[in-house]
Amino acid sequence: MLIINVVLVVFLISQLCVGVIGNTSLFILYIYIFFFKPHFKKLIDLFFMHLTIVNMVTIVFILVPDIVASFGVPNFLDDVGCKVVLCIYRISRGLSISTTCILSTFQAVTINPSNSQWVWLKHKLSTWTFSSLLCSWLINLAIYGYMVEIVMAKNNSTQVGCVYLHAYCQSKKLGNHNSGYFMSITFMYDFIYVAIMMWTSLYMVILLYRHRKRAQYLHSPSLSSQQSPELRATHSILLLVSCFVILYWLNNLITLYGVYTPTKILNLEAVNAFWATCYPTICPFLIMKNNKLILHFTSSFSALRMTCFQCAHRG
Repeated sequence: MLIINVVLVVFLISQLCVGVIGNTSLFILYIYIFFFKPHFKKLIDLFFMHLTIVNMVTIVFILVPDIVASFGVPNFLDDVGCKVVLCIYRISRGLSISTTCILSTFQAVTINPSNSQWVWLKHKLSTWTFSSLLCSWLINLAIYGYMVEIVMAKNNSTQVGCVYLHAYCQSKKLGNHNSGYFMSITFMYDFIYVAIMMWTSLYMVILLYRHRKRAQYLHSPSLSSQQSPELRATHSILLLVSCFVILYWLNNLITLYGVYTPTKILNLEAVNAFWATCYPTICPFLIMKNNKLILHFTSSFSALRMTCFQCAHRG
């Protein structure tokens, strides 16, 4: 195995472990909150739980085939396996986009001032939560169901032309009208959601800037520096959206380059898999960064550690 292959395998396995552990820990945390700490429960936690599940599915279904392929295992996936794996991956990726967009929109509505013309939307959030997630599922199933027709296992011939390549799978040559329509629809779908994310994020940044100015005017600096739960959640979502947009466009550029380059580059699929799973991997840690229960545990642990240190110092 070449040194570059060894490095890629190490990165992919590390990313799989960190991503699964992070998302599983966050999911268990929300289960704990729902059953044992209901006073910490918020409506937005349902979106975070959904995003956590989607992230885990994305990480497993894109990284496991590439890790297995890196060890030289042949014919790990047949035609049916390729259709299942790539369809689930693309659906989970689409759900990640839509859920992050819904989160951004949800929070932009939540932090709206009471005198805003959009304040009436706050009363609709609880009724739109389930329906928005259901619509995301239906839209992604309708769009990416087409991949069942165009995906197949890799053959042994050298791949040239416009073909999407995966560790064990490939698409049929992209050139007919149906594949053109499919790529146009997926591009418009992603573009609309990313545009909404960027617009709501800019809106939240403006609201936060106005809030900061007003707090500095009305209170002392010590008071204005204190963050409410809404502000902490807003900061987390802004971090999520920023990371998502950057990594999303990087992943798309690599994918398009791999599809349209005349000669296929060795290990490009593995490199693209690494970048495609960066967002699902770091997402739970960004969410936990400002989680109230995590902050409560951290402060309690810090206080306990300080007490133990003082006792040891006295002894």
